[in-house]
Amino acid sequence: MLLDTKQRRELARELSRIANASVDEILGIDETAVEVRARRIGITGPPGVGKSTLVGAFAKSLAAAGRAVGVLAVDPASPYTRGAVLGDRIRVAEATDDAHIFMRSLSSRDANDGMCNNAADLLRVLEQRGFDDVLLETVGVGQAEHAVKTLVDTVVLLLQPETGDAVQALKAGILEIADIVVISKCDLDGAQRMRENIAATMHFGANRNGGWEVPVLLVSVESDIGLEALSEHIDLHGAWRDANADRRAVEAERAGYRLRDLLTRRIDTVLGEAAGSIAERDVAAVYRWVVDRL
Repeated sequence: MLLDTKQRRELARELSRIANASVDEILGIDETAVEVRARRIGITGPPGVGKSTLVGAFAKSLAAAGRAVGVLAVDPASPYTRGAVLGDRIRVAEATDDAHIFMRSLSSRDANDGMCNNAADLLRVLEQRGFDDVLLETVGVGQAEHAVKTLVDTVVLLLQPETGDAVQALKAGILEIADIVVISKCDLDGAQRMRENIAATMHFGANRNGGWEVPVLLVSVESDIGLEALSEHIDLHGAWRDANADRRAVEAERAGYRLRDLLTRRIDTVLGEAAGSIAERDVAAVYRWVVDRL
C-alpha cells in the first residue's frame, strides 16, 4: 500500500482532527469494522533511551521488506499550554522519506499514561487505511506507562546501560509490561552486564507473561547491531500471541480502555465547569453533582 501526496495530507489532517476531538465528537464517529488488522507494536522506555531513533530504523527495515508502516509518535505536552515540541518529527524525519512509511507526531495533551487523547481511535484509523504495521511510540515517562500494553500486540521496552537496577525496575512495574526488552546503545560500557541482569530478572518473573519468555536483546542502531534480531523476535511473539491470546478478551480490554479514557476526560470537563465551587461543597455532594452530568 502506497499513499500519494494528497492521501498522506488527508490522513495527517484526519489524525489531527481525531487527536483534538472532544468526547462528544469521538462518540459521533462511525465505527466501521476493520476487516484486516494491522500488527500493532508499542515502543516504550525512559526519555533519552533512543526510542525515536529505533522507531525510524525499524520502520525503514519493515518498509524495505515491502510492508506499509504507520507510525504514531507521542511527545509530552506542556501542562500549561498543552502544546508539544514534537521532536520525534525531527528525529524520525529520514524514515518518512520512504513512500511505504507514514509518520505522525502528536502531543500527549491531557493524557497522563504515556499516550495521547483518543489513542484507540487513532490506531483504528491507521488500520482502516490498510497499514501492515503500526508503531506506537509512547511519551517515555518511565515507570507509569502501562496503558500501551492494552492497545498494542507487542510491547518493546528500551533500556540503556548503566541507568538503573533491574530488580528496582521490576518492582516499579515497567518490566512487567514488556514482551521484548532491548538494551539500546549496546556499544556503551555495561551493556552485556545489564543484559544478563535483566534476563535473569525477567526469567524469574516469566509467569507474568502467560508462558512467553521475554527475550533481552542488545541493539545499537548507530552501530547496526541487533535490528534483525529484534524483527525476528517481534515475529516470534506475534506468532505466539496468535496461538495463545483470546481475541475476544483482547478486544474487550481495548474497548474498556477506550471507555475509561472517554469517561475520565468527561469528568475533567465537568470538574472544570464547577471551578471554585467545589471547595465550598462536601465530597459526597460534588460526587453526585458530577455523576448527574456525565
